[in-house]
Amino acid sequence: MASALHSKAPASIISSASSTLRRRLPLVGALCVLSLGFANLTTPSLSSSFKTGCAQSLLGLRFARQSSNQRVQWFSRMADSGSSSVPSVVVYVTVPNKEAGLKLATSIIKEKLAACVNRVPGVESVYEWKGEVQTDSEELLIIKTRESLLGALTEHVKANHEYELPEVIAMPIVGGNLQYLEWIKNNTKD
Repeated sequence: MASALHSKAPASIISSASSTLRRRLPLVGALCVLSLGFANLTTPSLSSSFKTGCAQSLLGLRFARQSSNQRVQWFSRMADSGSSSVPSVVVYVTVPNKEAGLKLATSIIKEKLAACVNRVPGVESVYEWKGEVQTDSEELLIIKTRESLLGALTEHVKANHEYELPEVIAMPIVGGNLQYLEWIKNNTKD
């Protein structure tokens, strides 16, 4: 099939499709990690993730298995290295559509409740609500902020969201580019 595609499709279409695939692969890895959850990383069932194609996304998550004491030591090393970063989190919020995502993301940035909000379209959510299984197309917001702003961010989302029960879940950032982590600190309110 692939050879038939290459023989019939113009080079520009193949190049465009290849470029789109390369841009989407990191997102696919991130979504695989979200679906596995951090608790699953320390269990023997980890081998099942290798069957699903999510193995590459797990390689960068060695910090997720660290104890909170090890994470504190990591932040202490950051402080010793001259970093002025603060503990930070990644927060996930789903919204019903593009317009709601843009509106909420913009208000979060204007209020300096986060340094960056990534909007990921095309998320399909399956969940139970009021006794019935629901399936909805949504947009995922990936929000980077200080840990200390999580409460204020949660309240902002609840006050400005269309859903009766908006998703707001946070995971600690336990490592990364120190300059980026400092940028998060410098672009959020104290």
